[in-house]
Amino acid sequence: MSGALATAAGGLLARYDRLRSVLPGDAEARSRAAATIRRRGLPSPRDEAWRYTNLKALAEIGGPRRATSADVAELLQGLPVLDAAATVVLVDGRLRRDLSRVPDTLAVASFAEHPLTAEGLRPERETLVAANEMLAEDGALIDVSAGRDAGLVLLASIGTGAEDSFHPRHSVRLAEGAKLTLFELSIGSGRYLHNPVFSVELAKDAVLTHVRLQDEPSTAVYLSTTYVAVDAAATYDSFTLNLGARLGRTEVHATLRGERAVTHLNAAQLLSGTQHGDVTTVVSHIAPSCASRQTVKNVLSAHARAVFQGKIEVARGAQKTDGYQMNQTLLLSPDAEVDSKPQLEIYADDVKCSHGVTIGALDADQMFYLRSRGIGADEARSILVRAFLAAALDAVGDEQVRGVLEAAIEGWWARQPA
Repeated sequence: MSGALATAAGGLLARYDRLRSVLPGDAEARSRAAATIRRRGLPSPRDEAWRYTNLKALAEIGGPRRATSADVAELLQGLPVLDAAATVVLVDGRLRRDLSRVPDTLAVASFAEHPLTAEGLRPERETLVAANEMLAEDGALIDVSAGRDAGLVLLASIGTGAEDSFHPRHSVRLAEGAKLTLFELSIGSGRYLHNPVFSVELAKDAVLTHVRLQDEPSTAVYLSTTYVAVDAAATYDSFTLNLGARLGRTEVHATLRGERAVTHLNAAQLLSGTQHGDVTTVVSHIAPSCASRQTVKNVLSAHARAVFQGKIEVARGAQKTDGYQMNQTLLLSPDAEVDSKPQLEIYADDVKCSHGVTIGALDADQMFYLRSRGIGADEARSILVRAFLAAALDAVGDEQVRGVLEAAIEGWWARQPA
């Protein structure tokens, strides 16, 4: 482990030593997680799963800064105005009921008050999950009862830089036939590590639409891990838009464990400067007649770097699996870089699985056509980029949420140098 990674791991362990007496939940599980980090350290590019992503930026976060209520109020102005059934706000990883709006009809609890041990998490294998297991202080626990449509819920995480790292533990559980649209938004100011872990459990016929907008400050590091268990005829439909953070990684482990389960893991990354964005997915088909779709699009300018690692695992008994993954990248600069690693691991013989990768620059003929119609170079580039992303955004069914994503993309484009 490099000196930078050892420094970062030491900082996390020092935080644990300071807080261990007041952290909620299973002290023994936290101790085991700390032992894992002491033994293994943080992952490095020598680890295959982190081959293309280096966490040395964690050592450069530095100490916390003083944040005031005015800082929080200013960041709250960045939240979208939505006709949502509920708004759940976390500040520096802690649930703020005074800033949230949750009706009595929706069950939202605090991890700090009800620390749970979620099934399926693997802190002994994923070191960032071990860090969360060791340091989680709070998070949102959302439960939807059988047959109920909970509508749209905004889960907003705000980082102020008052903490050098925060590690919220979230849980979303939908009972049989339940429905929920969860819009997760991450924004902030300052230098910090945001390391959330989600546990998602969908019972038979449940439908969860999970949309993420990650627009953290350019000085932050965002490392998210989600575990999803999908029962028979249930659907996990997700879309992630990564715009922010100096270093960002969105990792999803989905297990289709009931017949006719469905999961969609779609994403788009718009990166500039020296940003590094990583989308890593593992979809495990262990039941027959299940379907999974993954489409990840990257738009890269300047010296940005994008990573896609997508794996489809098909167990021996998972006959009639239908799995698909595609990674498409648009390079706006000769200095941008993309690493793409789609994988198939199949042990069943009656399956339909495929993957593909495309990488290219803006089409010169299309640029010429638009310029010949009197459209300026910047606007022509913008039109082609929006067209490239259009199909990805069309997968977001909620018009309010799609409008927020479109506005965020327009804002990103407006910040790019001419």
